[in-house]
Order: sequence, then structure tokens, then C-alpha cells
Amino acid sequence: MDTQTETGCCPRFNTEPWYEKEIIWKDKLFIKDKVKSVFHIPINFSKVIIRNMEKLEKEGAKNPENIMLSDEMSLWSSWLHIAVDKPIPNSNNEKISGTFLSKAFEGPYHHAGKWAKEMKTFVESKGKNINKLFFWYTTCPKCAKVYGKNYTVLFAQV
Repeated sequence: MDTQTETGCCPRFNTEPWYEKEIIWKDKLFIKDKVKSVFHIPINFSKVIIRNMEKLEKEGAKNPENIMLSDEMSLWSSWLHIAVDKPIPNSNNEKISGTFLSKAFEGPYHHAGKWAKEMKTFVESKGKNINKLFFWYTTCPKCAKVYGKNYTVLFAQV
């Protein structure tokens, strides 16, 4: 994370580059790690982020645009994909390619189900179907409280 932010943690989020946009990724590099959940509520999210950000720091790598995508696998776990600018040793390096429609939402995390439905409607309005849906929780709860806004971006692979 950029420690030069107001909070020393998450930067303020700008929705404009992500609001109702089409994004094409070709071999965008991520590292992938598993997050444990209880009914989709992550229980070790911070630990997973800290562990992986320490790996990035050790390798002199960056997390471009602070993108961290959550792929909800089940009620009990999700994959966290952290964008990186180079492969990270001893990590699950993965490349993601495809066309994505993105849309930014503001509000509490428990609106995720409502946002997923809104995203489906948005994607269908473009004549497309969702193949995969990722959630980008752009700001930790502490920083969201400081900034007074809590943004989440949904990426629908179409």
C-alpha cells in the first residue's frame, strides 16, 4: 500500500476510471491467495493482505492501482487476487485476460448481493452475460470511516 496516503493505509478512491467502463486485460498479472469466510464474511482478510504485501515489499514489487479482486467461491472461502507488476516467488502467480465491464458502488459491504444484481442488470443492458464476477473492496473499513465513503467496484467478465 502507499504509505504516503492520509491514513498511511488506503488511498482515497476515484470512481471515475471504473464507473460503467469496459476494460480489457491481456495477461494482467496477479498473485492469488485463499481467504477463509463464514457466510461470505471474511475472517482472515487482513492477515492474507498483510502476508502478501510483505512478499511484494520483499521483492520490490508494486500493486498497480491498488487492485485486489475477491472471487467468492463459496460461503466459506474466496480467492483474493492482488495485481502485481512482476511475478512473485513462492506465490500463486496468475494471469487474467478478458473483457470486463466495471461499475463502482458506494455503501456498506452487506449491500454486495444487491450490487451483484444491479451489475447483472447493467451487463444485460449491454447485451452481454456475466461469465465471472469479481469484487474490489477499494478501502479497508478503517479508511472508509476516515474518508466517509466506502466504494466497491464490481468487474464482470463478459
